[in-house]
Amino acid sequence: MRRRRDRSLSPDELRLWTQVARAVKPLKGRALPEEPAAPPPAPPPAPASSPLPRAKAPAAPPAPTLPPLVPLERKTRLALGRGTRRVEGVIDLHGMRQSEAHGALLGFLHQSQARGRVLVLVVTGKGAEGLAGPFEERGVLRRMVPHWLRLPDLRTLVLGFEEAAPHHGGSGALYVRLRRRRGPGEAP
Repeated sequence: MRRRRDRSLSPDELRLWTQVARAVKPLKGRALPEEPAAPPPAPPPAPASSPLPRAKAPAAPPAPTLPPLVPLERKTRLALGRGTRRVEGVIDLHGMRQSEAHGALLGFLHQSQARGRVLVLVVTGKGAEGLAGPFEERGVLRRMVPHWLRLPDLRTLVLGFEEAAPHHGGSGALYVRLRRRRGPGEAP
């Protein structure tokens, strides 16, 4: 493909182009591009006798980032599936509204961590099959609990989570792995 040479328009071409550009109307729903505004005038130089500018206060330290959620170890998952490992606590959110369930879940996870529990079961239920329409997803809590567990207020408690084994509720329940509570003087 040959490259076009840049050339300026002749006076006749420029006049014709200006005439055509004025006659054009923008498409519906599209506005004309605004001309860039002239830059604001530069502030006058400060007199030499003015006091020195104050140093800015240091910026607030960035919020600590949490490590990514991790799935259960294979050994733990297999032991739970076989029934040789037990969960240390269970909360059943069946029949609760979202606001009730969120509060109950938050309280349960805080209490479980305070008691030194590491692995708990959260039963959300699968949702009522008859209540969902043909194009609607069932189980509001089933959808919302994983979302809540990823939020910053619960991420300080939660190491990871995943779907439970069939005998613990399958897709209607989650194994939640909690962070160990640090005692006073322990390094983070």
